[in-house]
Amino acid sequence: MSDILDSEKIKSELESLIFVNNKPLLLEDLKKVFPNLETSDIRQLIETLKREYEERSSGIRIVEIAGGFQMVTAPECADIIKEFYKIKHTEKLTGPSLEALAIIAYKQPVTRIDIEAVRGVNCDGVVKSLLEKNLIRIVGRKEVIGRPFVYGTTRFFLDYFGLKSLNELPKIEEFAQQDMLKNMQLASGEAEITPLSSEEEQSLSLESQGDDRPADPAETQDEKPADPGETMQETEPSILKETSDGHQ
Repeated sequence: MSDILDSEKIKSELESLIFVNNKPLLLEDLKKVFPNLETSDIRQLIETLKREYEERSSGIRIVEIAGGFQMVTAPECADIIKEFYKIKHTEKLTGPSLEALAIIAYKQPVTRIDIEAVRGVNCDGVVKSLLEKNLIRIVGRKEVIGRPFVYGTTRFFLDYFGLKSLNELPKIEEFAQQDMLKNMQLASGEAEITPLSSEEEQSLSLESQGDDRPADPAETQDEKPADPGETMQETEPSILKETSDGHQ
């Protein structure tokens, strides 16, 4: 009997912790709070909570996003929530941003030149916007002439699109123009990727607090036609589409 009571108590505590966090709560963080529990036991209790919310058609759901657990509103309640708050418009990513983000997501780590070679236009502004939105990050430098930055997606990227991991991205084969990304050759060439040094990471962290992002040695002006010698494809289909599942 005591075991059942303890289990219910821990489940309530887990529920409260997930509720007060506005970001996905990771299992490893919960393990620090419940050191006597195995990670598998914590997951099992959370899964039980998830089922309880779903079985009683609650307006709240617990979902697994970006490797953690978060409380969100039920998708079927989206319309009434929007009506209550009079939400008419939400900020969405532009077409060019989605195109660049798709290239980074599927082919990371990539340089800005790689992105431009596919899109056929300069991508300075798009890359800067994605960095500011925390959808991508600088993961290192490519050991080629100029040592340009290479970019990859962030944990927030998974959260934004409701993905548990990059493995949940739609397969390239599902798209009509699949060959463009599937057979994409890196314009910057094949080379070793060097992680950022601690000094570089500290410098980037300081600069990100200002108005400007760190300058990529290979950057030019925004949205001007790229060098024809670097261009591999004039246009790129929007691979990623923002979800409208009603999560608030």
